[in-house]
Amino acid sequence: MTEAAELIAGLDEQQREAARRLLGPVCLLAGAGTGKTRAITHRIAYGVATGVYAPNRVMALTFTSRAAAELRGRLRALGAGGVSARTFHASALSQLSFFWPQTMGGQMPRLVDGKGKLIAHAAERLGLKLDTASLRDMAGEIEWRKVSRLTLESYARALPGRSLPQNVSPERAVDLHAAYEDIKDERRQLDFEDVLLATVGMLQLEPRVAQQVREQYRFFVVDEYQDVSPLQQELLELWLGDRNDLCVVGDASQTIYSFAGASADYLLGFGSRYDDATVVRLEQNYRSSRQIVDTANQLMRGRPGALHLHPAVETTGPVPPVVEYPSDSSEARGVAQTIADEIRSGVAPEEIAVLYRVNVQAAAIERALADVGVSTRIHGATRFFELREVKEAIMMLKGAAVSIVGEPLFKTVSDVLRSLGWTQEAPEQRGAVRDRWESLNALMGLAENSPAETTLRQFVDELLARQAGQHEPTMPSVTLATLHSAKGLEWRSVYLVGLSEGLVPISYAQGFEAIDEERRLLYVGITRARERLRLSWSQTGQGRGGARQPSRFLEELRIRSRGGGATTSS
Repeated sequence: MTEAAELIAGLDEQQREAARRLLGPVCLLAGAGTGKTRAITHRIAYGVATGVYAPNRVMALTFTSRAAAELRGRLRALGAGGVSARTFHASALSQLSFFWPQTMGGQMPRLVDGKGKLIAHAAERLGLKLDTASLRDMAGEIEWRKVSRLTLESYARALPGRSLPQNVSPERAVDLHAAYEDIKDERRQLDFEDVLLATVGMLQLEPRVAQQVREQYRFFVVDEYQDVSPLQQELLELWLGDRNDLCVVGDASQTIYSFAGASADYLLGFGSRYDDATVVRLEQNYRSSRQIVDTANQLMRGRPGALHLHPAVETTGPVPPVVEYPSDSSEARGVAQTIADEIRSGVAPEEIAVLYRVNVQAAAIERALADVGVSTRIHGATRFFELREVKEAIMMLKGAAVSIVGEPLFKTVSDVLRSLGWTQEAPEQRGAVRDRWESLNALMGLAENSPAETTLRQFVDELLARQAGQHEPTMPSVTLATLHSAKGLEWRSVYLVGLSEGLVPISYAQGFEAIDEERRLLYVGITRARERLRLSWSQTGQGRGGARQPSRFLEELRIRSRGGGATTSS
């Protein structure tokens, strides 16, 4: 078997079909857990190995730095390290920075670190008082307007369907947008959306630049295509020009960012836009047990674009229970105790996650787990490589790499970490001291798991590569995460909490489209679980919270379960 053939030999039939279609438009409708990243990376590597693709002419696009780093790592391992794998923003910024002096003259404007301060200054000009939450909401409005390609006039017409902060009228919202743009222009700054807009304008108005970019990149792959916005789609089309060597991958059932301008219409309409498109459905789920897959299928049955998953390997697990609690606090305690029992039975804490709709739900769960002695980490909080103790450790290891040669990696790393307070035995107390130890111990674990021949210099280089790609080491703690932030992740055991009306779906989700997005969000949560899934809700909230009803989605699953479905009520 040739080296190229080996790259696709381990793929399933549908994945191989996609991998062999190296030219022309290809659409992979890839359900949760169906190995889409494996499929597209092996497809790219196969194209490189067969000589169809020159690595430097392939652009793989995704939506987060973390996902781009994962693509780069996998492609490197498959012998296609020369392929560019970036976010839309990173690709646009690279081109804009390169061509700005030629097309506009001088240096490119500075990028805005965050919109909050500029919006606050714009609000001051207008005599508006906005709290932090309102500033954040208005930043989201500005981003949505721009990626949706709306002028201020068309945005004003769209405002009746938008949710604004309480003290911001539609007229004042438009004024605030205009003032924000004025201040930004006065300071000669660009925000993230401006980078995309300016790149689109440059490619439209400068044929020479467009030609140069198209000569550089010939083959495009877009991951998570259901998340593309109108602005990103326009940029993609400009990159392509009159060519059609485009492969897109996505799942309409995982469209959970419509509020930010994402639209699954481009994914679902791909076959009609390209008459000669190859459309491949990936429905073999390699992640979850039969019972979890059945639950996911039931939730999405009959929805537009929904795929029907089936387990690639027939694995059995417990039927996902729906558990009812009298209050939020009792739900938190009950979930915490069940997790503690699960850990005692041998499940590693890092293989467990608790998922919820809004951040405020985390506090009670975190407290309840601490009470039973279980460590937690909140996904999306301070990143591992941004922790002070981790930065200190890497800085000291870089210094040691200059002066220490020939010493075993384990000894050097342990000596450095001991100087920062690390010990072989974990401290008994919880809190900041234990958190610091866990971070340093994670670095020690990376050193212990490195190949025996690894030098300190190579280890430091690996840490810096992980830092750049946000590839964090595994920590022995239960993950707490919102449903949105859990997308793209998976755990052996998942607890979905707070599944009541007003939370899932969220109270401000009004109308069919908004409710359907909440359904998709729950689907994302369900499909994060490999072996065990537990769904729960509480009858009352904290303080003045009145009586609640279970989520309508739970009611659907319960009704269907009476007819032989996947869930039961407890």
